[in-house]
Amino acid sequence: MSFATAVDVRNVVTNVVKHICKKFSLPVDIRPHTMRYSKAMATYGSDKPDIRFESRIHAANGWFSSSVISKLTTLENPIVEVMKVEMEGASPDKVSAFIRSFLDNPTSLTYTSNPAGMPGVAVYGSNQPLQGLASFEHTGAARVQEQLNPQPGDLLIVQTRPRGKLRGGSTPLGNMRRDIHEAAVQQGLIKAPERGLKLLWVVDFPLFSPLEESEPGQGGIAEFCSTHHPFTAPKPGQRLSELITNPLRVIGDHYDLVINGVEVGGGSRRIHTADMQELVFRDVLKMKAERIEDFRHLLNALGSGCPPHAGFALGFDRLIALMTETQSVRDVIAFPKTADGEDKFAGSPSPLTPEQLATYHLQTA
Repeated sequence: MSFATAVDVRNVVTNVVKHICKKFSLPVDIRPHTMRYSKAMATYGSDKPDIRFESRIHAANGWFSSSVISKLTTLENPIVEVMKVEMEGASPDKVSAFIRSFLDNPTSLTYTSNPAGMPGVAVYGSNQPLQGLASFEHTGAARVQEQLNPQPGDLLIVQTRPRGKLRGGSTPLGNMRRDIHEAAVQQGLIKAPERGLKLLWVVDFPLFSPLEESEPGQGGIAEFCSTHHPFTAPKPGQRLSELITNPLRVIGDHYDLVINGVEVGGGSRRIHTADMQELVFRDVLKMKAERIEDFRHLLNALGSGCPPHAGFALGFDRLIALMTETQSVRDVIAFPKTADGEDKFAGSPSPLTPEQLATYHLQTA
């Protein structure tokens, strides 16, 4: 959309999704929630949280003694977080058996072998010493009861992580939140979320992120890369000088649509001037000259005059899976592919005939 803000695009997409939901007779939020990336990560441990259930993460530094923390991690001065999982009145004995089984499952190895620390788990129950919170010691148990007001059967999980700004798509505690809830629903300990779609716009992502070994970035020699891609514009109202002086503080005008904990699409307001785009390539990401030339067609187009613009793309298969309340996108893909990338239904990919090439004025080398 030309001359559109991020809010304009989000409003259009929200209305489109609501219209589709009516066709499927699905309940949907009248007004979707909007949440900053930093809050989503700190409160839910995910940039695509399922907000249909609570289980929020709380900062808990100072709640527990050093002896409690030392049993969980070898990190010095870690960030400490605690999460309450409401078990909706399930008995403490059943919940204790459930969480033991959950953590003993091989799929939970990523949690029990977390190098930043193993989870400290307790089940609240009035018949146990310190109401089941003895592993947190007196001070920690009192603080948990005061701040979180647990009920009999509720799960309390303490997790440590290294100090530093949250980044990426999720934290171990955020993933555990998702997996515990799913497992508890499957075992009938808690109710499944009510039917319908809960829309959440996640906004204000960092424009740049530190480089990770698994993600080479955009080929620049800077120690960071674009969080999404190098064409996203900075959010208005920021000092653009920080693109050079402190790029990791700059917020991008990017937005993701999350429905029931599934990211179904993303979009952004784009850089629309050649000078700004080349500055990001050359002076921020520090791309080599030959790499910048790969984008010369884009720079030339922007230099010819380009209006401010913003857009969005839906993951169609993921959206339809949600609309049809299907667990896997494999059940709704119109033209599924085999492992070798072939579409057996349409017989593609296949060589183009001379007649097909002539239609589009193409020729092969």
